[in-house]
Amino acid sequence: MKIMIAYDGSRNAKMALVQTITMFRDLDLELALVAVAENPRDITSGNEELFQEEVEHLKQHLLDAREVCEKEGISHQTLLLEGDARKMLLYAAENKVHPNMLVIARHSHEPDGGFIARSLTHFVDELDYMTFGSVSSFLARRIQCPLLILPAR
Repeated sequence: MKIMIAYDGSRNAKMALVQTITMFRDLDLELALVAVAENPRDITSGNEELFQEEVEHLKQHLLDAREVCEKEGISHQTLLLEGDARKMLLYAAENKVHPNMLVIARHSHEPDGGFIARSLTHFVDELDYMTFGSVSSFLARRIQCPLLILPAR
């Protein structure tokens, strides 16, 4: 079974990796660990430095995740992409990895307030964000394979 994990090195992503291995290890598991470095919104030198730091952190997180897979005897591959996390994860699933399942860890971000005055569409988006998060909500609507969203802890 080929499972793609959206992996950013966060505590929740690390827990999702361990939970995925625990739940699916007996199904001839092959993992694809996909990280996405978000591009800076402008081209200032400060943003470029922050972006390069993010890329280096993600590379290290992927190396750490590889060590976990190797220690557990799990076949794996890693992929580091650049761009909007939502779109790049969808792209990776549909065009690069072709997983049987996508696993993502729900983040525990708090939504921004003031949604009473927003349109109905924005209100629904805000409820999705509170329930799933922006990445998981986006993927739940578009991904063509089963999606497992693991809760934040």
